[in-house]
Amino acid sequence: MNTNTKRITHYITALISVVVLVCIDQFTKYLVVGHLKDRPAYVLIRNIFQLEYLENRGAAFGILQNQRVFFYISVLLITAAVIWFYSKVPIEKKYLPLRICAVLIVGGAFGNCIDRIRLNYVVDFFYFKLIDFPIFNVADIYVTVAAFLLVILILAYYKEEDLERIFHRS
Repeated sequence: MNTNTKRITHYITALISVVVLVCIDQFTKYLVVGHLKDRPAYVLIRNIFQLEYLENRGAAFGILQNQRVFFYISVLLITAAVIWFYSKVPIEKKYLPLRICAVLIVGGAFGNCIDRIRLNYVVDFFYFKLIDFPIFNVADIYVTVAAFLLVILILAYYKEEDLERIFHRS
């Protein structure tokens, strides 16, 4: 398979993966709305973890309440940046973790953006009561895992020359 065919295959795989991730996120939110909205929290582990319906009109930790235009522009900019980054990542197997991170970030951003467009808020439902952690959803998990993985990859896995191959490719 030549390089262009490989790259196109990677783009198609990434697109399909983003669609699958968004569908999973939206399906979990559909279930939550159907089973938890206007009902008490569903306790999974008493005083530790529960499913609790929340309409989040802001960002993480409740900041930027009702700033819809900001969120739409942010999703467009993040998506453009991730697509640019994805296009720079070599198609070698060594760089697969970076491609996975890119897919997770776009999947999470789109999952929450769909909520904002359809509902004017994001449906959140995972709640770690033990530490009173802000309520979150599957799309948030995608973005958080990707960010955590990116930090580990940059600090411990990739060497400087590996990263230079990404950012100094034409």
